[in-house]
Amino acid sequence: MRFHPTRALFVPLALLLGVACHQPPKEGPDATVVASVNGEVLSRADFEQELGRELASTEAPQRTPEEVEPFKRALLDTCIHRMLLLQAAKTNNITVTDDEVDRGVLRLSGDYPAGNFNEVLAQGQLSMAELRAREASRLTIEKLFANHVYSRVAVTEEELRAYYAANETDFNEPEQVHAAQMVVKGLDEARKLQAQLKAGKKFADLARRYSLSADGKVGGDLGFFPRGQMPPAFDEVVFKLPVGQVSDVVSTEYGYHLFRVLERKPARKREFGEVRQLVEARLLEKKRTEAQEAFEKELQEKAQIQVNEATLQAIRGKPAAQAAAK
Repeated sequence: MRFHPTRALFVPLALLLGVACHQPPKEGPDATVVASVNGEVLSRADFEQELGRELASTEAPQRTPEEVEPFKRALLDTCIHRMLLLQAAKTNNITVTDDEVDRGVLRLSGDYPAGNFNEVLAQGQLSMAELRAREASRLTIEKLFANHVYSRVAVTEEELRAYYAANETDFNEPEQVHAAQMVVKGLDEARKLQAQLKAGKKFADLARRYSLSADGKVGGDLGFFPRGQMPPAFDEVVFKLPVGQVSDVVSTEYGYHLFRVLERKPARKREFGEVRQLVEARLLEKKRTEAQEAFEKELQEKAQIQVNEATLQAIRGKPAAQAAAK
């Protein structure tokens, strides 16, 4: 399971609840240990707590041991992966400041209405101190990738032009129409507006005064759009209508419409100079993903990982203390 630091900013809180595992390793099989990674221990207590949180966040928190098994395996992979990355960060002297953690927590809390963030933490049985620790780990891994993986990735002009040539169809710009509309409730009202337009009234003025659509405030201006962006009934009319002309009354589920085409842009191929930045962004993202996968694979291959299968199989989805209490 590959950890992606950019997406982690926008995932639910449950995915940020990493396992903090920094206990000194013990010799031989230990029922209190789920796994060890390069000598660092993943404790059963921490693993069970995190597994319980993950299961509680699903639609069916009460599961059989067989149903819990894939959750355990996925979580184990995530924990081991995170531990490897944090170890690599430590080796490379990567740290984050309290201010960086503060800003990270603030961004997270901003995704929730005022007052709801603490409720979310409480529901996940997570303290603010625990959240800060997990956010610090996430930011550390993000900085590791930025400083020691992405910084080594670059693209040449030849690669950019080769990518553009191989993906030309991605940069074709379809035909676009700049149109305006007015929408009213009844057919009779639409006919009256049509008559006023024929008498010389300005389309934008009538739209501001009578249109029920939100765009009426700006004279009914819909801006430029290609086929498929608006409802099919719109496309059927405006892409056939000559520039400057007003349509007949068009009936849709929204009401009765009158359209006017203001401008038209024919389909065209965007030249390399126009899309160079877009090409560079796409190619950089591709190469960064490949570099990150190679970096993580190397860490995994060099690591000494031991999994205590007996302890893992004994875990049923609830912390031992909770299970005993029921």
